[in-house]
Amino acid sequence: MTAKSQPVDLIIRNARIYTVDQEFTVAGALAVKNGLFVGVGSDEEILKKFTSDQIINAGGKTIYPGFIDAHCHFLMYGRTLQKANLRDTKSFDEILAILKNHHKENPTGWLEGTGWDHNDWPVKEFPDNQQLNELFPDVPALLTRIDEHAVLANEAAIRAAGIQPEDFAGTEIIRKDGKMTGIFLENAAGALKKAIPPVSREGKEEALMKAQRNCFAVGLTSVHDAGLLYDDIALIDSLQTRGDLKMRIYSMMLPDEKNMARLAKGPVDKPRLHVASIKLFADGALGSRGAKLLAPYSDAPQTSGIFVNDKEYLENICHKAYEAGFQVNTHCIGDAAVRRMLDIYEEIPGGPNDRRWRIEHAQIVAPEDVSRFGQLKVIPSVQTAHCTSDMYWAEERIGERIRNAYIYRELLKENGWLPNGSDFPIEEINPVLGFYAGTVRKDPAGWPPGRFQPENSISRRDALRAMTIWAAKAAFEEKEKGSIETGKLADFVMLDTDLMEAKEDQLVGSKALMTVSNGEIVYRKE
Repeated sequence: MTAKSQPVDLIIRNARIYTVDQEFTVAGALAVKNGLFVGVGSDEEILKKFTSDQIINAGGKTIYPGFIDAHCHFLMYGRTLQKANLRDTKSFDEILAILKNHHKENPTGWLEGTGWDHNDWPVKEFPDNQQLNELFPDVPALLTRIDEHAVLANEAAIRAAGIQPEDFAGTEIIRKDGKMTGIFLENAAGALKKAIPPVSREGKEEALMKAQRNCFAVGLTSVHDAGLLYDDIALIDSLQTRGDLKMRIYSMMLPDEKNMARLAKGPVDKPRLHVASIKLFADGALGSRGAKLLAPYSDAPQTSGIFVNDKEYLENICHKAYEAGFQVNTHCIGDAAVRRMLDIYEEIPGGPNDRRWRIEHAQIVAPEDVSRFGQLKVIPSVQTAHCTSDMYWAEERIGERIRNAYIYRELLKENGWLPNGSDFPIEEINPVLGFYAGTVRKDPAGWPPGRFQPENSISRRDALRAMTIWAAKAAFEEKEKGSIETGKLADFVMLDTDLMEAKEDQLVGSKALMTVSNGEIVYRKE
């Protein structure tokens, strides 16, 4: 300390700080005041220039910019914490046992479960609702598949929703011997979900606060919520204004009536809430064969998937968004969906544009369409954990087209950057798992030994950029966060593992030791 030392709110020293600035500088100390980084450098430099009542010795641990999930469902994740957890179940019998226990503890209202995946079961086929009907004849039961694009409903739920067999296209209601099995896809699944009584404001507040607690504990300080209704955005705004919800949220608006009316007022940019984009859906999910392919599925040649919205509808929304200065982020899993949206993205502005319009997932891309991402300056917004979650069965679905899937390195080359998210609650919330999947191309258990399509892995530096500065850039926020630089928001995380240097098998177990948002410690490992 010197006579000229400047008082600050927080100093971190004796750290290995990956700043993720343009030079990828590694520093040893930082200083924070009024929610901003005011100094980044060596221990000697920072301790000579600044003084604080709160000086933390990091003990040589690594610090990174606060992690940003560039595609997730924050509110939906909080809601899943209030439902029966069916993730990682290995059979339908296991699901039934979980539901019985959940119903005992929550005997009123609908019986909701989420997270099941029939691809993890011995017989990789959709279940039917016969046993659900027997166990819960008078209780509406709705079980949402892990991808959120398919549901299993019992007869009580179907009756409550008023759905008739002729209400939807044949590909959206799974039938056996001409009768509904209880499996509904895409728009039909959406109709079942809409039949559930609305969640109370208190219930949603509880969900958001639980989601925040868990996200801070894995080092997330910002999330891009990929699809929110107007009223839910208003609720988030009120909780942030009140000071309860401190997670920074980049909200993608679903095109409901109120959100579309918001367009005329322009984007919203508040300290923790940024609303400047619209979320659209071109197709469904690969696991439930709803992703729209250019050619039929290899394991179901009778279908090539589903376009969940007409092209004219998508064009209309994109045109309105362009005129209002909003970003468009469209869910595209299959190569046909990707091509359709690239066509629309080219048509609306008449060529390349600087709106950073995004293709969310970009999971399967026809070889002739890859270069269009760069030509049109369209951003591939990927979720690297999907490749190692899907690799067990994806080739069965699409055959040799697997070579065109999960091509993260190829897509990164097009614009020189890409954002990475998790799509939680479809995947786990921990961003380090996405870092591992993108760089190592193995599952958390280390399989396969030879890696899954390693030619499309990305470097560790790029993987870190994709969940910090590039994720910020995907939301037009790279000047205020995403790196540890003087003048930027003091969002950062301390881990027990050096993601740049650790051995591959040490990455998965990485834990956050401390998370700081706006200069405030919001999580500290006990």
